[in-house]
Amino acid sequence: MPPDVLSEDFSFGKTLKARSLVLHRTSPEILQLNVGKLCNLTCSHCHVNAGPGRREIITGKTVDRILEWFESTDIPVLDLTGGSPEMVPDFRRLVKTVRQFDSPRRVIDRLNATIIEEPGYGWVPEFLADNKVEIIASMPCYQPDNVEAQRGEGVFDASIRAFQKLNALGYGRNPHLKLHFVYNPNGAFLPPAQDRLEEDYRDAMQEHFKIIFNSLYCITNMPIARFASYLKRENRLADYMVLLRNAFNPATIDSLMCRDTINVSWQGEVFDCDFNQMLELPTLKDGQHLKAWEIDPNTFRELPIQTGTHCFGCTAGAGSSCGGTLA
Repeated sequence: MPPDVLSEDFSFGKTLKARSLVLHRTSPEILQLNVGKLCNLTCSHCHVNAGPGRREIITGKTVDRILEWFESTDIPVLDLTGGSPEMVPDFRRLVKTVRQFDSPRRVIDRLNATIIEEPGYGWVPEFLADNKVEIIASMPCYQPDNVEAQRGEGVFDASIRAFQKLNALGYGRNPHLKLHFVYNPNGAFLPPAQDRLEEDYRDAMQEHFKIIFNSLYCITNMPIARFASYLKRENRLADYMVLLRNAFNPATIDSLMCRDTINVSWQGEVFDCDFNQMLELPTLKDGQHLKAWEIDPNTFRELPIQTGTHCFGCTAGAGSSCGGTLA
């Protein structure tokens, strides 16, 4: 009989308790804003279920409320994700406003590089460079077949052209223009060692395409949304959950992104991470779901972190976060 992945044996909280580990917040360092589910691609690993037909995007009114609150805080980083953030009408206003705060914040764009090759989005490279936006871009392999199996036909070549345009503007070379790549496995297995894979990427991208980048981030596929649907179709969900649980690494706990990140949805709702957002596991205060502009950063760290079986994905092996491996 396959194991029951919803049983108490798979409880993340029980695993922490058994090892005398406590998961608690530190002071917020990152505001991660998911601006919506609209995207020009439909990737098989996408935890957001993003795509061209999605209509859930942030409104100008919500942007206004978040900007007003964010400026009042000392949180140093705005991390924009989606979907393809650049497809949201208020994307440029959002970035420019944050960069022009009296105390400018570092801005990260989780870029789907193919958007640069889409009609009407030729402005993206220059805009990001002009505003010194740090780029974290999906590039699940340096071989076309693996990339297109995960992200779709033509995506590899479009990404290469986009990265070459970014390099021409100074990305990867200028210390103020960071370009990082993201690797996701194309199946139900853990990422390899990040430092070794980064060397392989660096050699292959330079040799074949004359592309340079700053860092490679390895991120474990989370067993939710499209990837969970794939695992269920292949009858592999239970086995994958066993893999993640058995690879639990206590050394990852102190570096988990939920400890110092405030994740906010396109509607302004607060979550502990983007995965919790997609699973509708909200951050609660007195039993109520918070909005971003209701947060006091000085007391936010006192609120409990919501966990579930998917959290084993962040703590397996070397660990996984939006910034790559943890241990």
